[in-house]
Amino acid sequence: MAPYNLITILGATASGKTSVASHLALKVNGEIISADSRQIYRGMDIGTGKDIDDYTINETTVPYHLVDIADAGYQYNVFEYQRDFIRVFDDIAARNRMPIMCGGSGLYLEAILKGYKLIQVPVNEKLRVELSDKSLEELAEILKKYKTLHNTSDVDTRKRAVRAIEIEEYYANHPETDTYFPEINSLIVGVKFDRNSRRRRITERLKARLNEGMVEEVENLLNKGLTPENLIYYGLEYKFITLYLTGKLSYDEMFNQLETAIHQFSKRQMTWFRRMEKQGFDIKWLDGYMPTHEKVDKIIEWFNK
Repeated sequence: MAPYNLITILGATASGKTSVASHLALKVNGEIISADSRQIYRGMDIGTGKDIDDYTINETTVPYHLVDIADAGYQYNVFEYQRDFIRVFDDIAARNRMPIMCGGSGLYLEAILKGYKLIQVPVNEKLRVELSDKSLEELAEILKKYKTLHNTSDVDTRKRAVRAIEIEEYYANHPETDTYFPEINSLIVGVKFDRNSRRRRITERLKARLNEGMVEEVENLLNKGLTPENLIYYGLEYKFITLYLTGKLSYDEMFNQLETAIHQFSKRQMTWFRRMEKQGFDIKWLDGYMPTHEKVDKIIEWFNK
């Protein structure tokens, strides 16, 4: 197997993954590529948990990418993320530095780790009719005629298998399509806490962010011309604080509903990561309570095996 050319640090919200990635980057001459679907927006800092200070260690700032690259209000998508990731990854690798992908957005992480280019392929109704009576096993065999299956994610359901065949058929009939994707072999490391600790950390962080001015951040975005609908689209902090600022919720209602929503979001993240493991992704887990230097040493040990 080719040596690792990417390190992925993933985890649920409030797991401390950014700090781990930054300390690791200093040790391995690395640069961080964010895999967070909301941190790409300018002016959305406290609510998205950018934790910019985590990128600076002992007065040294670790280079980071795909943070603050779009205006708030824009609806960035996974196709754009993959395009931008590839550009940054190739640039970092060309400078002989180690790319470190860090984030908790499962869709963004998988867009890279699955190892193929996403294209906005239209639905092929005729093909779907032709495949409608095929079993999942038959669909898998059809897909194998197009490409080598590196993991089982494309064939874990009939719907996904049909879509994968649809995409490959589109490529076959549109050879001009840019399907370039760098060869990636990533060490995947997860940082996790037990459920009770995760809930406590989320609540503590929510209180801290409110004290740091998260309500004022949302108010400022509204004052700059973003509509309540714009901000509600981003969910979690932006949704509930907007509902508070527009009089739909009291402060206590906002806090309680937001706290519950973040707990639920964290649970969904962990469910997503477990599903990735079932699909064949090897995630090596670190106990969140380990000292940071021990986490970094362990990652380097895994990387060098």
